[in-house]
Amino acid sequence: MLERNRFSQHHLPMGQAQLELAARNKRRRNRLLLFIILALSSVLLWKSILTLEPYLPEIDPIPAPAPPVTGLHPIVFAKQNELIAEAASAGIDILISDGFRSSEEQDAIYAKGRTAEGQVVTQVQGGHSYHNYGLAIDFALRTKKGEVVWDMEYDGNKNGKADWMEVVAIAKKLGFSWGGDWKNFPDYPHLQMDFGYSIRQLRNGQRPPVDPE
Repeated sequence: MLERNRFSQHHLPMGQAQLELAARNKRRRNRLLLFIILALSSVLLWKSILTLEPYLPEIDPIPAPAPPVTGLHPIVFAKQNELIAEAASAGIDILISDGFRSSEEQDAIYAKGRTAEGQVVTQVQGGHSYHNYGLAIDFALRTKKGEVVWDMEYDGNKNGKADWMEVVAIAKKLGFSWGGDWKNFPDYPHLQMDFGYSIRQLRNGQRPPVDPE
């Protein structure tokens, strides 16, 4: 019978074994400490969020798409009628030759003198005119014979003043701005009320209030 070799099993020296045990315990303590730190940090962060929540800015909801414009703005429509009435009181008969205009109609007019026959009458495409948002009108004069004219020197009421400019003066008094004052491309029949809104704002869906302030 073979005798078991009592030196066949390897044992660490007493000092080295204690060092290994101490190292394992240290690693355990470090992991436990790290876990505690992470837990405390999470709690503090959550409390900070709850504390700051009342002061966080509110995010506005995405606005609903603006309804399509299909006619003159109510205020513009009312002022248009006032313009017709006041001009008539001054002995001037005017015709509103254009009011609300769809983007498709605007594109068709823009094509004149470019891709279609005719003369250039506008510099803007669909969506870039105040007509497309019901905020502009165009006018012409009607003579005593019923003829429609765009003669800026015509004096039908015989008061020594051009009827056209008398109409412009009345329109400005009512709150319209006149396209004839434009520097780059004057539009003499054009009257508009933009209420301080730019074309960019209107294209982005903003609309003037219906009721005057």
